[in-house]
Amino acid sequence: MDLFEKKGICPMLIGDNQEAFDSKDYIYELKLDGHRCIVYIDETSTDIRNKRDIKMVEKFPELANIHKQIKSKCILDGELIIIKNGKPDFSEIQKRSLMTNPFRIKLASSKLPASFTAFDILYYKDHSVTDLPLMQRKNLLEKVIKENARVAISRYIEEHGIQFYQLAKQNELEGIVGKRKDSKYYFDKITKDWTKIKYLLDDDFVVCGYILKGGGAISIVLGQYSKKELVYKGHVTLGISTEDFQIIKSIPKISSQLFNKLPTGNDNAVWIKPILVCIVKYMTKTANGSLRQPVFKGLRVDKDPKDCIVK
Repeated sequence: MDLFEKKGICPMLIGDNQEAFDSKDYIYELKLDGHRCIVYIDETSTDIRNKRDIKMVEKFPELANIHKQIKSKCILDGELIIIKNGKPDFSEIQKRSLMTNPFRIKLASSKLPASFTAFDILYYKDHSVTDLPLMQRKNLLEKVIKENARVAISRYIEEHGIQFYQLAKQNELEGIVGKRKDSKYYFDKITKDWTKIKYLLDDDFVVCGYILKGGGAISIVLGQYSKKELVYKGHVTLGISTEDFQIIKSIPKISSQLFNKLPTGNDNAVWIKPILVCIVKYMTKTANGSLRQPVFKGLRVDKDPKDCIVK
């Protein structure tokens, strides 16, 4: 079946974080703090899907007509973002993704409209272009997209990754991505051809339970998978009055904990079905993998818990 008609694309994944570097063989782009999405566009429709292949246009109706800005039938890879105070704001994109009330969605879309920034093209007119080198795909993007406030093309620089990273750091942006100029696109594959160079470290964790701490706070119990086994990864604090905790609290409880090895200090935990994923920011990791100064960033609906892997 034709790639466009089949849908269900799993995007290529960025390799592990590393130090900033310079290379004539690479381009460098800003790492935008939003939701990665694949967008299927033809003459009459826009179909935006997150990494779990969930349709997103109902949550972001302001993007329903971006096909009018596209000159040819195509499939785009990029980031769904909301700009707040001059920067991409993950909490705003996360809140919108969790909304179900059409009136609240319409109000949010008029107050803080989302946009889509395309950084790759996977299909052009009637055929896949994933075997083309990255720079040829970038040239196609320039031909296909007519930019406006709702759809844009990711800008990049060549060679000077260290300087570009320092600029991102000075502006307290998430970081940059380095990509080999000759890299092809491989579906659902982690590749070293694309590498994260992050200023603000974060990771994805399974929400396994919570502990009431008093004083209007709870402690979320975190886990990640090693093969098929959930591994305990510590705690992160969250306010009890937040919308995120209301969602966590609504998940069905289970009678026993989820880990084979559970450290002390979790005796009073409420265990829940491991179906939610959250992002946690942190300064660094200890030798045993614990997080230093963890900060709860938000729930995310675009990632399967099984994809939260111990690194």
